[in-house]
Amino acid sequence: MSTRVFVTGLGTISSIGNNVEESYQSLVNSKKGIAPMTRLDSKHKVNRPIAEVNLTNEELANFVNVKTLEGCSRTSLLGIVAAREAAVDAGIINELSSERIGLISATTVGGMGETELHYRNFIDENGQGAHLDYINSHDCGESTQRIADELGMKGYQNTINTACSSSANAILLGSRLIKHGILDKVIVGGTDALCKFTVNGFNTLMILSDKDTTPFSAHRKGLNLGEGAGFVVIESEESAKAKKIYSEVTGYANGCEAFHQTASSPEGDGAYQVMTEALTFAGLKSGDIDYINAHGTATEINDLSEGTAIQRVFGDNVPKVSSTKSFTGHTLGASGGIEAVFSNLAIDRKTIFPNLSFEEQMPELNFKPQTDVIQDVEITNVLSNAFGFGGNNSAVIFSKV
Repeated sequence: MSTRVFVTGLGTISSIGNNVEESYQSLVNSKKGIAPMTRLDSKHKVNRPIAEVNLTNEELANFVNVKTLEGCSRTSLLGIVAAREAAVDAGIINELSSERIGLISATTVGGMGETELHYRNFIDENGQGAHLDYINSHDCGESTQRIADELGMKGYQNTINTACSSSANAILLGSRLIKHGILDKVIVGGTDALCKFTVNGFNTLMILSDKDTTPFSAHRKGLNLGEGAGFVVIESEESAKAKKIYSEVTGYANGCEAFHQTASSPEGDGAYQVMTEALTFAGLKSGDIDYINAHGTATEINDLSEGTAIQRVFGDNVPKVSSTKSFTGHTLGASGGIEAVFSNLAIDRKTIFPNLSFEEQMPELNFKPQTDVIQDVEITNVLSNAFGFGGNNSAVIFSKV
């Protein structure tokens, strides 16, 4: 049984890069991926900027040598790209058939992007010649199974859907499986693709911005949706020996405040709970955190709730804070995985990433986000927040080894 869990591999794809290195270069050069819609055909194309991966499904398939697109969703393709990169980075790509290596993948959209297209054909043709089997294959678990099949994985597999905390919870579950001696290595993270269903749903909630998102700004107008995938490989202490280690997963916590179906409490009770519990689990004090990769969706309620909770935890000594969703948009179930990659890059590359498009400090808060990139700074502990609908909140702490 391992008492420690280490991050040994990183993989990501999003609107700011098709791999980890491209993403890092975008982060340090303040190159955001938010722009007018091009790939997605939506009636909101004119006034709802989003963050798309600039590759077609065919290009994604060629990128990772997927032989056929039949029954394979865009969500799955994005996940295959990032999970494969993480496995290669960790040096485990040739041992993935082991029963001691697992995959925990998070998603909220699943194959909805393909389902909504094929369902339209099905109802228009009264079922004649339509591919209902194709529709049925696009539940959330499809992407996990497809990633595992493409990578040749035979061991434990699980899919998590707890809204925007999904990927963070994948990291939590994977860490627990390692600590209890059930697995030695786990690829953990998440993947989500953009689709009309998501855009229309968030627009109905009136939380989509008509301009580039401005996290933690006084006059923020809402979020920009994004797509992508982010995975990290975590390993037991024994398994990680003699490897490059990005960080140790020292603290984590999950809670469900159930304040509202889509809103967090204005006092930030749920966020406060998981941040304090993660610190306690890690044996750290609030002053030990060097950087917070915030959930930071730029919605009126979330930023007030999270900002208030950060103040409750850190008082007048709030560390550097930024929301990298100002680069990637909100990638929903993939966000915690992508931001776990960024958190580990912060430690490994000694970099604090900026909060882009910031305008004016929120009057309710005693801090404002970091707006410029900071390099060559020692970072020992990073707190990564992920808060989902229904009050499902998670926090993960990554620490330098």
